[in-house]
Amino acid sequence: MINKRLLIKNLLAHNDESSFYDKKRQLNLHTKEGKGKFVKHICALSNSNPSNNSYIVVGVEDKDNEIRGTDFYDDSRIQNLVNAYLNNPPKIQYENVPFPNLPKHKVVGLVTIRPNNKISSFKKFIHNIPHGAVFMRRGSNSVPVDRDEEMNYENTATVIDIENNSRNSIAYTLEGVIDFINNRHKDMASGYKVFKELFVVCWAGNKKVVRGKTYYSRVDIELINEQVKLFYSTLDEVQIEYNDSTFSITEYVSLGLNDKTSYYPLEKVSINFQENGYYKMDSTLLFDPPQYNRKMMHHIYNANLALINKLNKGTSLSEREEKDLRNMPHTLMICYLNGFDDAHERLIAAKHLLKAHPDKSAYVSFKEAMRVLRKMKYNKTD
Repeated sequence: MINKRLLIKNLLAHNDESSFYDKKRQLNLHTKEGKGKFVKHICALSNSNPSNNSYIVVGVEDKDNEIRGTDFYDDSRIQNLVNAYLNNPPKIQYENVPFPNLPKHKVVGLVTIRPNNKISSFKKFIHNIPHGAVFMRRGSNSVPVDRDEEMNYENTATVIDIENNSRNSIAYTLEGVIDFINNRHKDMASGYKVFKELFVVCWAGNKKVVRGKTYYSRVDIELINEQVKLFYSTLDEVQIEYNDSTFSITEYVSLGLNDKTSYYPLEKVSINFQENGYYKMDSTLLFDPPQYNRKMMHHIYNANLALINKLNKGTSLSEREEKDLRNMPHTLMICYLNGFDDAHERLIAAKHLLKAHPDKSAYVSFKEAMRVLRKMKYNKTD
């Protein structure tokens, strides 16, 4: 079993990006340009590594390898983005890896691209990448090549050696459990469960019981063996269930208008642990967004556009408007889910305004709203 934190360190020890891994300060999957660049690197790394895994490390400075971290990214359907644009798409996995020196809400992202042994190519245009384009790695660059370019197997031994040097140990597991419970989450209700005498899952959060059911807020859940953060949220409520072979997380989001909110189930993620040392993660989108009166929604939508206009002009906001601003991302999300199609683009366009606003809770709300919308979008392409 590979310890993903060790793997990242061993990858970064190869100071220069290579034909088997790339590093990024952050990913931007909100725009066509950002999506195009991401899929281009996936295409190039897959084509350049037909018989071994390749990787993208997210949250690292390009020049000096400083680990800066990035936001937790839990989109289990990122595979659908790759499938939508590539012929012969490789299987990929995005994992969130905590590092001791980072704030609790920051992680290092690790994208694993599985060997495909087939040439991947773009099956449709995106940004400035034409239909039929094929990419490979040339050193640290992803460059276009002819379709009949020969595959290169020179990285196989190097990558296998790196992965073997990143294997987990009992010491790493024990230290990880102790650190999670006694140090990082000593002020929260926490627990752990051992599955199949091999896997250790730890969780922590603020616990509450409602109608006989236990929920957690400000939740952090990690698979300790692999140093992978399975879930992290400062806003949402989570229900945890487990038996001898399965650990399940059901996430709820708080949505509503005019200070009247309810919890709606968003997604259920189940991890099935097997006797052979493997596990499988399945996710099911449960979200059924609330529907509201169309006339009322028009009024609310226009009020939020007026609020954005005030931010653009630098006009001071009243106390009530500051409160509305904190709710604006989720309100625009509700508008979008109620048929106001341009609300999504309006929300994305307001990102820089919310990020620059002194009250950072509005920007946190923006990131949470975008996460929900992203899940719904990719689910439609399943």
